[in-house]
Amino acid sequence: MSYSNTELMVTAAASRLRDDDSVLVGIGVPNLACNLAKRTHAPNLQMIYESGTVGSNPSKLPLSVGDPVLASGAVNVESMMDGFSYYLQGGRIDVGFLGGAQVDKRGNINSTVIGDYDDPTVRLPGSGGACEIAANVERTIIIAPHQEQRFPEEVDFVTSPGFVEGGREEKGLRGGPEAVITDKAIMAFDDGEMYVDSLHPGVTRAEVADATGWDVDFADDVTETPPPTDDELAIIREDLDPDGVYLD
Repeated sequence: MSYSNTELMVTAAASRLRDDDSVLVGIGVPNLACNLAKRTHAPNLQMIYESGTVGSNPSKLPLSVGDPVLASGAVNVESMMDGFSYYLQGGRIDVGFLGGAQVDKRGNINSTVIGDYDDPTVRLPGSGGACEIAANVERTIIIAPHQEQRFPEEVDFVTSPGFVEGGREEKGLRGGPEAVITDKAIMAFDDGEMYVDSLHPGVTRAEVADATGWDVDFADDVTETPPPTDDELAIIREDLDPDGVYLD
């Protein structure tokens, strides 16, 4: 079966999740990825949404983090404050998904401003809970379109910290970025700097290099990202998102 870039990103993100992981789920591709993982290789995945639902098992695609379908079958429903303080700041969540307007080579994310902070070209929505997620989960998975303007060598503003100067542990930050999943490649980190770990089918090194704002390194054994299986595509299209709300 043919597949879209979004479907490939969903399955690539799902493959990073492990059985028994606890994950703070976002809407869109992360939501599809988490629910796909739970229906395939990670049935014991504990999904936590920002609205405070813990152990969610939604019967249909939630349209927002506040969708009532998330409470049906959940292990617990907490206030948003308790979700962020007890679970997130308490170090009880393994994985968090993030995106942003810019991601630099050290995994720092900008969702605050483009340009100078005091006189920006574009003012963006800001952190929301993103900074807390990046600072407190054990593994951050970043999902973003692969475009040169989105991948500068340094972000214009650090909204959510990656591998910051001086080290994360020194600054009281847990974990760190594990992978960046784009529509061209999967990037990993070595000594705090991003490199290309796998290329999506049909994508060349030159295409990734041209869409990255620094001289990005490639792994010695760059692999090809596994394409979605027919079973995965059937779950995504028929079960998770039959109306194509988030799919290309």
